[in-house]
Amino acid sequence: METKNQRKHNASLTNTARMLRKNMTQEEKHLWYDYLRTYPIRFLKQKVIDNYIADFYCSKARLVIELDGSQHYTEKGMKKDAIRTQKLEERNLTVLRIPNRLIHENFEGVCSYIDSTVKDISAKQNC
Repeated sequence: METKNQRKHNASLTNTARMLRKNMTQEEKHLWYDYLRTYPIRFLKQKVIDNYIADFYCSKARLVIELDGSQHYTEKGMKKDAIRTQKLEERNLTVLRIPNRLIHENFEGVCSYIDSTVKDISAKQNC
């Protein structure tokens, strides 16, 4: 059980997360409306976790999905993402980083990858 100091919600980011939900990128909209919204296990979009806003989050699978645009592939972006991923993994979360271009080039493959990851995590949790 988490204590107050360990809570994963940072209230100061709530308004930003709300704005991001209303202004999703084309790739986020595609993944949300064409797959995650109706996925059998509930996903949330733009979920505040610690000092970060995850693009998509599934609490049951403890899974974060991040869609990465070009800014994530600069030296600065890669360093920030590595720190972000480490912090989320310290919370015992699995982080999937998916390049935006794959949403366009191989959407079915992306969906299969997410589905197999959720199933793998679920199988491990039921051991």
